[in-house]
Amino acid sequence: MAQRRMFSKRIVESARFLKMPPSTQALYFHLGLHADDDGVVEGYNVMMQTGATEDDLKILVAKNFVTVLNDDLVTYINDWRENNRIRADRKVDSIYKDLLLKMLPDIEIQHAKARADTGKRTGVKQLEEDGRPVDNQWTTNGPHRSGQSRSGQSRLGQSSIGQVRSSSSIVPSEELPVDKDEEDDDKKNKLLKEIKKAAGQPTESEWSSLITLVNDLPWEKFRLVVMDFVVKIHDKKIQHPYHYLLTVMREKVKENEDAI
Repeated sequence: MAQRRMFSKRIVESARFLKMPPSTQALYFHLGLHADDDGVVEGYNVMMQTGATEDDLKILVAKNFVTVLNDDLVTYINDWRENNRIRADRKVDSIYKDLLLKMLPDIEIQHAKARADTGKRTGVKQLEEDGRPVDNQWTTNGPHRSGQSRSGQSRLGQSSIGQVRSSSSIVPSEELPVDKDEEDDDKKNKLLKEIKKAAGQPTESEWSSLITLVNDLPWEKFRLVVMDFVVKIHDKKIQHPYHYLLTVMREKVKENEDAI
């Protein structure tokens, strides 16, 4: 996937664009920077990383700059082909290509072609015999990392729980276990930071209870809980944030256990 992105001056210097709030304009640029070669990007992740709000995304949709493809806020940048010209023999197809074609059946997608120098297609990832991607491939978030080393302590426990307070007495058993996938731990860490950013500092008891529940909930479901929680905080619909969040988390964990 290309590591550089461009923006058409016709679009970003238009009155339609410049009349939007600065935070909305910034979100558009960040969505473009993180988009794959088909112009598709996980909007929720970008919003969490940049501090943008759902209102910013709604404005972009209303102004027809982007189209939201599903409830997880997977988003397509409508003027992608005008913003970016990618060589067909360097293009990598989006992992959301089927979703994109389903939601926007009339869209014109650039087709990946074989490289002139190697004859190999770049539009799909090469796989090993066991079906796993080969090393040194790029994902939407950077180089594919295989065989990552694991420390004796969960990264989520190190980067979030251990830093709640300098006087924290939370014991290692309350941290997420070391056998959790490191990539999921990183994602949960970011979500935990967003919770504290939106709701403020919790008590030690509240944070310990939250971590225990996070341990029992898959990252994808935890993300949806946090997304709804942050929106409600922003709209000032919650008086006691952590009490509300813990209640919702317990319900989601129970639902997850019942579904297994």
